[in-house]
Amino acid sequence: MVSTGGFIYEADPDHPGWHRWELADDSRFNAQTMGRMLVRAEGSSLCRVRMFPERRHSNLLDMVHGAVTLAMMDISLFAAMRILLDGDAAGSVTLELSSQFIGAGQLTRPLDALIEVVRETGRLVFLRGTIVQGDGDEHLVATYSGIVRKPSRR
Repeated sequence: MVSTGGFIYEADPDHPGWHRWELADDSRFNAQTMGRMLVRAEGSSLCRVRMFPERRHSNLLDMVHGAVTLAMMDISLFAAMRILLDGDAAGSVTLELSSQFIGAGQLTRPLDALIEVVRETGRLVFLRGTIVQGDGDEHLVATYSGIVRKPSRR
């Protein structure tokens, strides 16, 4: 197991080409709320983060709860920083997250965040992404953008 900066990042034996994206401390939010999450780079500029919706992630309409989708957006900011920039995801903080919900997430298919880095400065990372479902990303759930502040130098 590889644990860097509080995250477990290692090849997932059940999903070739994917890596586990989990907090080393499974009593924290990601593990308790989101469940199993995977991550992979798609080329040099795109990161894909995947979660597997369960009944606990549903709203009263039996769709993925909006709060779960928002959490997925936020978590993906840090995954993309780590995967695409080799940044310190554990020491960074979200400054802004802007979201636009387009459609409802279904519980029967994995929920994927596709995210890219728009710009990196000395202290900030600007990112944007989409939340999609389906093998061809045919079901658009949401779009979003975020700004992450890198850790302070100590």
